[in-house]
Amino acid sequence: MRIVVVGAGVVGLACAYELVRDGHDVVVVDAGAAGAEASHGNAAKIAVAESGPVPAPGMIVQGLKWMLRPDSPFYVKPSLAPGHLRFLLRMARHCNETDFRSGLELHLRLATEADALFDEWRSQGLEFETHRRGVLLAYESGEHFEARLGYQAVFDRFGAQAEVLDADGVHRVEPALSDRIRHGLYYPGDRQIEPDSLTSALADHVRELGGEVREHSEARAFERGASGVQGVVTAHGRLPCDGVVLAAGVWSGPLSRKLGVPLPIHPGKGYSVDYAPAPLALRTSLTLEDARVAVTPLDGMVRLAGTMEFSGFDDRVDRTRAEAIKRAASEGFRDWDPEAPHREVWAGMRPMTPDGRPVVGSLDNGGNVWVASGHGMLGLTLAPGTARTVRRLIRGEVSEDPLTSPRRFRRGAHRSRR
Repeated sequence: MRIVVVGAGVVGLACAYELVRDGHDVVVVDAGAAGAEASHGNAAKIAVAESGPVPAPGMIVQGLKWMLRPDSPFYVKPSLAPGHLRFLLRMARHCNETDFRSGLELHLRLATEADALFDEWRSQGLEFETHRRGVLLAYESGEHFEARLGYQAVFDRFGAQAEVLDADGVHRVEPALSDRIRHGLYYPGDRQIEPDSLTSALADHVRELGGEVREHSEARAFERGASGVQGVVTAHGRLPCDGVVLAAGVWSGPLSRKLGVPLPIHPGKGYSVDYAPAPLALRTSLTLEDARVAVTPLDGMVRLAGTMEFSGFDDRVDRTRAEAIKRAASEGFRDWDPEAPHREVWAGMRPMTPDGRPVVGSLDNGGNVWVASGHGMLGLTLAPGTARTVRRLIRGEVSEDPLTSPRRFRRGAHRSRR
């Protein structure tokens, strides 16, 4: 088949790589540079230990409190736009224990195969920066720690065992932490991957295997025929095709409307800042859980990443929120230099769904458009499993998972599952 993959982020490139290896004629198109959007600035880790969906019990109350703080980890921009309000109301309905556990189990099932698939890709010749430093979830608040500990049995079932740490144990695992940190969960198996090196390797191998990656070539329209979509109209002309994989991150929502099946994929803005050279030596990757800031040591630098901001299609940097991320590091570590040199603060839009689960499956039952989007903050973590699933779906080897199917958003679908 000739397949056009719309979107050259980590998910789209992973799908393209799996499909071109399967013998398909693959063309990837993107409005910008490959890997330059949400994939570029993520937390740079395979976040098995942090696989919970965004909609969670207590999120509404906590979110209302945080809305009063301009530097909070979570922010919803006030807006009366119908789409914005509809999305938030749908998300609120999923902030319950049942839906959270269901989403967590789904994410863990997808995330736990990532490690083996990344190793498989490396054995096939992909070269990218990767580390196995584990991850430490570091807490000041005993209340937050106990709440997270309550879900550990779910992680255990999927092989994500943690070492439960008191204050002494936390500082044994990471001596650089300040005395504010009193509790921790350490996952020694978690892994870090520098995302630019991965997306570059995927794009290179797609090309080497005979596929194309067309950057700065925006998908603008789709041509339909009797057998489904027969062409993708880009900024540089028409591409005939036998099928389409829609993996355009936050833009998957607007593009799905052009295909007549609108998906509720909305942007959730995140921030990251790279300190190079690294201000201090860290033994492990970690997350300062009370501030919701991930801290990832990479070659020659340390990346800070955090916040969830629902402010529409806006990737501008809010300096107050960026400073809050930097301040979290100053407070979380003993010898962090707040004046340490760093690169320009990055902000990007993650593709969020109201139930916090990805969208993977056929856009229109029996059609020739498959969706691979809506991964939220877990794009890097879930990309390999998503790509392998798309490959199997196109082969006809597997059926769609109802938990990730695009059809779950159709009116009445939630009632039929209960």
